[in-house]
Amino acid sequence: MSVRVVNWGTAVPTRVLTSPELNERLDLPPGWIENRTGITARHIVGCHDSTATLATDAARDALSRARLDPNQIDLLIVATTTPEQPIPSTAAFVAGALDLQCGSMDINTACTGFVTAYLSAAAILKAGTGRHALVIGAETYSRIVNPNDRSTAAVFGDAAAAVVLEDTPNTESGLLAWDLGCDPSGRRLVEVVAGGSRQPTTIDSLRAGANYLHMSGRKVFEFAVPTLIDSVRRTLRRAQVDIGEITLFVPHQANARILEQVADRLELNRAQVAMNIDRFGNTAAASIPLALAEAANDHRITRGEIVLMAAVGAGMTWGSLLLRW
Repeated sequence: MSVRVVNWGTAVPTRVLTSPELNERLDLPPGWIENRTGITARHIVGCHDSTATLATDAARDALSRARLDPNQIDLLIVATTTPEQPIPSTAAFVAGALDLQCGSMDINTACTGFVTAYLSAAAILKAGTGRHALVIGAETYSRIVNPNDRSTAAVFGDAAAAVVLEDTPNTESGLLAWDLGCDPSGRRLVEVVAGGSRQPTTIDSLRAGANYLHMSGRKVFEFAVPTLIDSVRRTLRRAQVDIGEITLFVPHQANARILEQVADRLELNRAQVAMNIDRFGNTAAASIPLALAEAANDHRITRGEIVLMAAVGAGMTWGSLLLRW
C-alpha cells in the first residue's frame, strides 16, 4: 500500500518529573523505579495544557516540516485514551484549532492506538480521493493516574507526536504488511472503571478511586512479551521479510524490561531498536510516533529502508506494521 510518511512533529510538556523525585514522594528506595522500569524521567502537562493542545502543537510542527497548509489535509485521526472530554472527539478540538473541515475522528485502542490509526488512515486514503492524512498520538496520563499509585504514577508520562501520510504513486515506499488483534479476556488488566455508561462518575466512584487508571503490571508484562513477538513474526512472514533486513524497530515504550526481552527473543541488536522510555516514560498512543520522530531526526532511517512498529495495549489489543520508509 503506497502510503508513506512525509514528515513528523512532536510536542512534549516542559515540566519534567524525575524518578528520584517520585521515589522520594512514594517512599520508595533510591533507584526503585529506574531498576524496575528503566524510566528516569517523564514529562507532565501544566494546568493550561490538555491532550488537544499537545496534539495541536505536534500537528503544527509536522505540517510546518512537511511544508503543507492545513487545507491540504484530507483526513485527521487522533489516537488517544485520555480524550479532551467524552463528547465531542479530541479530533474535533484539534480540527478547530487548525481550521480543518476534513473527516476527523478519534481511535482508542490504548497503546496500540498509533498503529491502528496509521493503518486506518492509509486504508482510507487508498479507498478515496484524498492525498494527505494527519495521524496523531496524544496522551495526558498525568490527569488519570493516582499520584500515590507506584504501579502507574511511576510509569506514565504526557506527550504527543504526529505524522503526515501521503498517498503516493511511488510504489517503492509504503506499507508492506501488518497485523492487528485483540484478546478481550484481558480487558480488566488495564482500565479506568468509572466515568463511562456502565459506571458513571459519582461521589462514591471518586472516593473509591475508580476514576483513576488501574493496571495489573505483572500480568501485562506476561501478556505483552509473547504477544508482541508473535505479532511481529506474523507481519514479517506476510511481507516475506527477514528480521535482519529491518533497519529500525520502533516498539511501544511500555517498560524497558519488556523491550529488552522482545528484542533479544527476536534477535535484534540494540542499534536496531528505538528506545526513549528512559526520558519520557510510557506515553501510550504517543510513544511510537515520538520514538519514530526522534529516530528520523537523528537520521537513523533513510528512504528505502525498512521500519517495523509494534505495540500492545489495554483491551488487550496488539498491532504491528512493516513499512518501507
